[in-house]
Amino acid sequence: MKICWAFGFILYFFITLAAANDFKHIPLTDFRTGNSVTLSNFDQSKPTYIKMWATWCKPCMQQMPHFQSINEKYGDKINILAVNININEDNQYIQDVIQKFGLTMPVLLDNEGQLGVALGLVGTPFSVLINTDDNIVYTTHESDQILDTFIDKLAQGQKLKNEGSDLLNDQQKKNIIEPWLKGDHILFFSATWCDWYLKDSRPDMANHCKNIQSNINKIHEKSNNIAWHGFVNHLWTDKKTLADFIKLYDIQLPFDIDLGGVLFNHFNIRKIPTIIKIEKGKITKRITGDDINKMALE
Repeated sequence: MKICWAFGFILYFFITLAAANDFKHIPLTDFRTGNSVTLSNFDQSKPTYIKMWATWCKPCMQQMPHFQSINEKYGDKINILAVNININEDNQYIQDVIQKFGLTMPVLLDNEGQLGVALGLVGTPFSVLINTDDNIVYTTHESDQILDTFIDKLAQGQKLKNEGSDLLNDQQKKNIIEPWLKGDHILFFSATWCDWYLKDSRPDMANHCKNIQSNINKIHEKSNNIAWHGFVNHLWTDKKTLADFIKLYDIQLPFDIDLGGVLFNHFNIRKIPTIIKIEKGKITKRITGDDINKMALE
């Protein structure tokens, strides 16, 4: 998985700066209370440590004891927040993780993936350190001494140098979305990893992905000449990974990586796989779960 993480960073090197603190006002959900919150609701006199994670992510689970220990050590000096990316999730699984690891920090849901897009999420686990000037000063997928050192410096009141940003700006996001807001399209959203990475943690989901991806050509052929386009989630994915995915399933429709997760965010894709039908620029149908498999049998 470490190799896959590196792919994500290579992919992002050419992307330019986004608005500095837009992420502070993105609506999230407090898992324990169900209330809507934003990062701006937390103590703005403190720096912030965000860990983005998923219950089906094995490295995330391996890092949870360290994450909780950081909260116990620095929770009075730093806003420490566990942000679930809310893709193929279930509330009971989240509750189980909280109980298993005794998590005491706020647990938030990135409802539509907006925070992940804003912070440049390229794979979980993803740690983001933000100073009191709202600058991202460090990001990593590791839970190691380097992360601990940065956290300790922030806790001591050091601002640290702005890491710089390779996030998509608003115009770049608009350019990605606009072509799909005109005319008629059928868009298929999936992930190159959902059939194998979820095999142990979520076997039913993995089999579901495999079955749908194996049948997508049959479904595509029944589309009555409506233009199809496929997008895979950008997490842990580069061009070679996409090419291998297309070859494995002999996929006939055009496919791209959803750069920066912009389309997943815009069309609120929280379950993988999902098919949406767009007519005259508006979504007229959204199909997930067993309903996709039924399309192959019709």
